[in-house]
Amino acid sequence: MKKKIVAGLLTAAMVCVMIAGCAGQKETKKEGEKKEEAFKAGFVVGSFEHVFYQQIRDGIEEQAKELGMDATVTDAELDPNIASDRIQDFVTQGCDAVALSCNDAAGVKPAIENADKEGVKMFTFDCTTDSEAIQCFVGTDNLEGGRLGGQELLKYSKDGDTVGIICYPTASSCLDRQNGALEVLEKEDRKVVYDNNYEGDANKAQEIMENMLTAHPDMAAVFCVGDPAATGALAAIKAAGSDCKIIGFDGNPEAKEAIADKEGNGKWWVSEIAQNPKEIGKQIVEQMHQYLSTGKVKEKTIYIAPYVIDASNVSEK
Repeated sequence: MKKKIVAGLLTAAMVCVMIAGCAGQKETKKEGEKKEEAFKAGFVVGSFEHVFYQQIRDGIEEQAKELGMDATVTDAELDPNIASDRIQDFVTQGCDAVALSCNDAAGVKPAIENADKEGVKMFTFDCTTDSEAIQCFVGTDNLEGGRLGGQELLKYSKDGDTVGIICYPTASSCLDRQNGALEVLEKEDRKVVYDNNYEGDANKAQEIMENMLTAHPDMAAVFCVGDPAATGALAAIKAAGSDCKIIGFDGNPEAKEAIADKEGNGKWWVSEIAQNPKEIGKQIVEQMHQYLSTGKVKEKTIYIAPYVIDASNVSEK
């Protein structure tokens, strides 16, 4: 009789252990499922035709994979209407958050604020807008980059010379670059030609540069607020037989190649204000993930410092 009672107690104990074990496995599974649940995010870069935005995309995809985020990256072809449509598409797809480059700040603001009303958290990178819906912006310190560009213009010109800026004022980042350069130049004895908009198009930049050289054939140097503008300017300067020097902005591979080619394009394209697009992509993903996880970001605005590339350091960059 005692043996039966003991056996019964052992059986009951084993059942309890099994139940407890099963309960623990279920809890572990739940925890595992929670960890595996991915935040869904959409990203809209300016244009995949630009190397700069391709590198931002690479940074986004690398960091999203690292953090286990479900990320989709598309582009807006530098068109605010397309950008707005992309935002709405991501809202419809159930994204938790969307980040974009506001190449036309005013044009995309309504779509940003509509998405925010739908409960989608909004972020910006490279170019931003003044909407209160933006949780965080990550980009180059473009005002400081413009100041560096202005200093380079001074380096390649002298008192009384004419210098130019090829602008893109509808993009906040490029407007900051323009204003940073003007801030430096207004304190110096230079004539500055800058009333233009190349709209992110190298062909348009070439036309602008042609017009500048027609009106000012002795222009000493030109600051281009983006590398596509520098590419267009180079074509116009070479065709005109001008000695005008080019300072670009981005730090794309073609810029580095030109600067390094001292006997070729490096005779004109002499320096570059470089950004770190891959880091911009990584940082915006990091901030989105942090916000979706904790409700907070590191900072409302995160700037990444630009730097100068020229013949003295191009091989190191």
